[in-house]
Amino acid sequence: MDRNTFTGLFLILIIFIGSMYLMNPSEAELKRERILQDSIARAKAGSPAPAKTADKAKEEAAKAVAIDSNAFRGPFGTALTGVSETIVLQNELLKINLSTKGGRIASVELKGMKTFDGKPLVMLDSADNKFSLSLSASNQDVNTENFYFTPSARALTVAQSDSSSLTMRLSYSDNQYVDYIYSLKGNSYNLGLTIVTHGLDNIIGSKPITVNWQATLKQKEKDLASEQRYSSAYFNHGENEVDHIGVSEDEKKELGEDGKIQWISFKQHFFSNVLIAKNGFEKGTLDVKVPAQLGLVKSFSANMQLAKGKDANSYPLEFYFGPNRFNTLKDQGYNIEKQVDLGWGPLKWINRVAVLPIFNGLEGMGWNYGLIILILTIILKVVLTPLTYKSYLSMAKMRVLKPEMDEIKGKVGEDNPTLLQQEYLKLYKKAGVNPLGGCIPMLLQLPIVMAFFFFFPNLFELRQESFLWMKDLSTYDSVINFPTIPLLNVNHISLMCLLMTISTLATTYINNQTSGVTGQMKYIGYITPIIFLTVLNSYPSGLNYYYFCANVLTFVQQLIIRQLVNDEKIHARIQENKKKPETEKKKSKFQQRMDDYMRQQQQAAKKKNK
Repeated sequence: MDRNTFTGLFLILIIFIGSMYLMNPSEAELKRERILQDSIARAKAGSPAPAKTADKAKEEAAKAVAIDSNAFRGPFGTALTGVSETIVLQNELLKINLSTKGGRIASVELKGMKTFDGKPLVMLDSADNKFSLSLSASNQDVNTENFYFTPSARALTVAQSDSSSLTMRLSYSDNQYVDYIYSLKGNSYNLGLTIVTHGLDNIIGSKPITVNWQATLKQKEKDLASEQRYSSAYFNHGENEVDHIGVSEDEKKELGEDGKIQWISFKQHFFSNVLIAKNGFEKGTLDVKVPAQLGLVKSFSANMQLAKGKDANSYPLEFYFGPNRFNTLKDQGYNIEKQVDLGWGPLKWINRVAVLPIFNGLEGMGWNYGLIILILTIILKVVLTPLTYKSYLSMAKMRVLKPEMDEIKGKVGEDNPTLLQQEYLKLYKKAGVNPLGGCIPMLLQLPIVMAFFFFFPNLFELRQESFLWMKDLSTYDSVINFPTIPLLNVNHISLMCLLMTISTLATTYINNQTSGVTGQMKYIGYITPIIFLTVLNSYPSGLNYYYFCANVLTFVQQLIIRQLVNDEKIHARIQENKKKPETEKKKSKFQQRMDDYMRQQQQAAKKKNK
């Protein structure tokens, strides 16, 4: 097996393993499948479904806490009874409902944005969201979710550059209380929350206060599996390091070992619920679970211990409820933009330093995003033209040498692959040709191709943007739908992915014609596009559109280069190079390695003959 064959097989092996990993069903999908199979089994057996109503009633009864006279005499006892009211805070971007029961944020709606099915986009829902403080008062454990707060106003509305605040108060006595001071600016995705304890130093003492925050986030995008894949809990710790948990499975993590925690985020694919602590969190736990129920993305839970600042009785916090637009998150500070996954290692820096600035510049032109992707692809192809030309030229040299290689193969035969390879290497050396010259430029382009694989699926700007027949560039376009195929987990065909696959097959055919490849390698190149068809079928149409544009432009590029490259001139140049004395030939690193390899093979052959 020559090096080209080995390189091709190795790359295909990596693609195959990667595709198997990507196509592997998630934990949530397995849970839903188990529930479905259980339901089918019960239906076949004729047994009734579980009594959900009765179970729910028992659960609520178990959770109910009887309020007796002793409870009223305990800390904050007078606030155990009250009327649950909704206090509405609004600005140009957010509509926030506060509840007097617990003084908490009940729900958050993003104005001007919709879910995939046209419903209002609710970040947090009252039934699936909890926020409270756990503290010790008079040597008793107290949780603020059980008490009623008194609001300073019934509503709050701000616009443009205005800002205002509203206080929710939990009273211990007339001069002793806990305040939640909510502040809102007119044009902002941020909601300030300053927690103030007044006159409670002797009551609370030095014991820490813990924030308890739980939320189950509902589906907002067309593809639930994709939304779950890009949703996880992020946190900032230590020297501005950003990490995450719960990408593909249930996960729980203890935080604080590497320093204070600056913020935590319950991140969905295109939106985030971030809680920032200006003084930081000392430590805590972060928990992520993948629900089995359809329509639910992930369940998050955080228990974080508040750190004290200069004012020991004040804890300044801030929420961010908004889109995962890179520049918007960057404006928040604290490296929150790092939760947008732009790839790993050099891929991340390619996207951040090169691709994103160019994309933002094109976006400023006000063009359709389909046109922006096309222009971005053209710019990329122009930049990579020297590498493409060098790759084509190297393949053309190999094509010109093929008759001589076939002649050597006829003389030596296929029974002695070592000798055949040695003769090939001698020919390469005389002709001054690098057989890997066509692969190396393509490998140098590979990081850029892979960088786009992370860039487009995480690009908020493509959400619900249409182009041609594609109604949403941030998700797949389905022209044919059918029942889910087991194992493959496919229930549709994406037209753009299909076009991308056809264009890849056409490009592979042209490359084979250019390089003159024969045998197994002639057909191996056609396997990769078929694998991509199954893997990328559920990926964003914007990503497949980029690959389609890249293939078409590569095809055009090769046609132009083909007119510029003359095989007869290449052949004449190779023949002239073969006539030159060895002393006049400048050895490349590859040729030097070939010489070393040939000497090693010759020495091994001599030892074998002894």
